[in-house]
Amino acid sequence: MKEAVLDGNQPTETAATPPPADAAPGKKTTDWWGEIKGIFWLILIVLGFHSFVAKPFYIPSESMLPGLRIGDRLVVSKFSYGWSFVSPTIPNPVAIFKGLVLRQPEESWSVGLPFVHGRLFGSLPERGDVVIVTPPGTRNDYIKRVIGLPGDTLAVRGGTVILNGKPIARGTVHYVDLPVDTNSPCSDSEYYGARRPAAGGGYVCHLPIVTETLPNGRYYDTVDMEPDSPGDNFATVTIPANHVFLMGDNRDRSADSRFPLSQLGLGGPVPYENLGGRAEFLTFSLDGDASWNPLTWWGSLRSNRAGLSLHPAEGK
Repeated sequence: MKEAVLDGNQPTETAATPPPADAAPGKKTTDWWGEIKGIFWLILIVLGFHSFVAKPFYIPSESMLPGLRIGDRLVVSKFSYGWSFVSPTIPNPVAIFKGLVLRQPEESWSVGLPFVHGRLFGSLPERGDVVIVTPPGTRNDYIKRVIGLPGDTLAVRGGTVILNGKPIARGTVHYVDLPVDTNSPCSDSEYYGARRPAAGGGYVCHLPIVTETLPNGRYYDTVDMEPDSPGDNFATVTIPANHVFLMGDNRDRSADSRFPLSQLGLGGPVPYENLGGRAEFLTFSLDGDASWNPLTWWGSLRSNRAGLSLHPAEGK
């Protein structure tokens, strides 16, 4: 604003008085405590979602061939059977450091809680469900299929599952050709004679497949490479209350309820408290050729696997 001043009948104008120096705007500073609190709440929300709703899972082995391959990423629903002591996701910083920096991925990245009986809003799975399970006394996660439920009698004779005194229906042997890549090399030590040239170049793994149909009508494919492998015969057991009997679809390459804990198996029927959730669908799959560079990720994607349901087919 300008002011008029009388000076001998001649009006003159003077400039407005400048603002005081202390009125100048100050420099903005980072609210580090606010940033830390924001990160804390974000981590808490993510861990809560992983613990009680759903979490991603990576397939590290071929125990569930032909349906699941090394490099598959999938979603596991944590609420399908209620929640138990294995449900919470509690990060283990030491294990994460070993896995990312020291390249020792065999250790679980989560802290294990002591065994607690029962499940909150608990329910049993259905035969044929694909589930995540933590072997008793360990912190590792396996992925297997539910074959037997509480009260069932179960045995394996010559590779055929005998459920409640009746053999599970098995189809005739047919073959499937799975593409060979870095994550699925189809080595002779594992699948002797199965690696063959593909018509369009490259190689395929030529695997013998047997389709099993459970009493509830759900069916799925299994790999049966050897006529007399160690898991092809298993003595009859009666599955206790609140326990389930789990098997891998790749019957000759799966450490499951048929094998003791000392052989990295599940040690027989597993308490249903050890189930971490149900496998729902694939998000994406990588062939193993990707590096840390994101530009290589797109070329490493396996086509046509994203979105595949992991629920068994029904009604055959």
